[in-house]
Amino acid sequence: MSKSGTAEPPPGANSALTGGSAAATAASVGVRARPRPLAEMPGDVRRGVRVVLTDIDDTLTSAGKLTASAYAALERLHASGRIVVPVTGRPAGWCDHIARMWPVDAVVGENGAFYMHFDSARRKLVRRFVDGDADRAAQRARIASIGAAIVNGVPGSALASDQEYRETDLAIDYCEDVPRLPRDAVDRIVAMMQAQGMTAKVSSIHVNGWFGSYDKLAMTRTLMREVFVRDIDAECHAFAFVGDSPNDAPLFAFFANAVGVANVRPFLPRLATPPAYLTTREAGAGFVEFVDALLEPR
Repeated sequence: MSKSGTAEPPPGANSALTGGSAAATAASVGVRARPRPLAEMPGDVRRGVRVVLTDIDDTLTSAGKLTASAYAALERLHASGRIVVPVTGRPAGWCDHIARMWPVDAVVGENGAFYMHFDSARRKLVRRFVDGDADRAAQRARIASIGAAIVNGVPGSALASDQEYRETDLAIDYCEDVPRLPRDAVDRIVAMMQAQGMTAKVSSIHVNGWFGSYDKLAMTRTLMREVFVRDIDAECHAFAFVGDSPNDAPLFAFFANAVGVANVRPFLPRLATPPAYLTTREAGAGFVEFVDALLEPR
């Protein structure tokens, strides 16, 4: 553990932080033309799911709120003995709280920049970042400059309200606390980030940009290996992922049991590989639908 509280990676760990093999991904999903209704997920597949990964915004939440029913579904899922991990673009400040307080086993945040896991036996929050403290500090000045240029160059955009709680990335608000911007404005934000050498991904509320080639899937793979001693390539059919937007694309493409809540539909044309299944309900209600389907005896 470094002085900052960041867990030091084991030898060779960084090689897993830039994603998995294309062959493993292709083997896990096969050819997927369009999503099937969640009701068509076979009973033996549901019973075989032992790890659930879920996005937060517009997957667990509805219109920006975490409803009692969605939180209760998360708690029921955790109580069933399954490993539960939110995988989100939200900031480190939020993820510290989530890892400590929510009925979850860990959290992957800022689109794969880190994981956090509360070790109950040691009463200690384990934080594992892709980049070290010095690299993150150096990047923050560049991120602030790029953010200012985007806000000045794309009318109606704004720094996300949670930007000051972020360790590694830039979040530009295009519809959370500002009137929704048209698609061409969102595409311009993406282009401006990419022109500065950033990886850029669109969520349901923000455009996120960061330096490096990591993503949600890469850090999920690292978390599973280092904390839970699970190989997601060998055990991918024991995993399910629930999400709603283009920044979930790596997980939609990798997991055979990927589920989109119904509000993912407008984004389907922008996903090279859609989720395998779709709920009938949107956002948090769709997550509750997924948990009910997973836990009901069949």
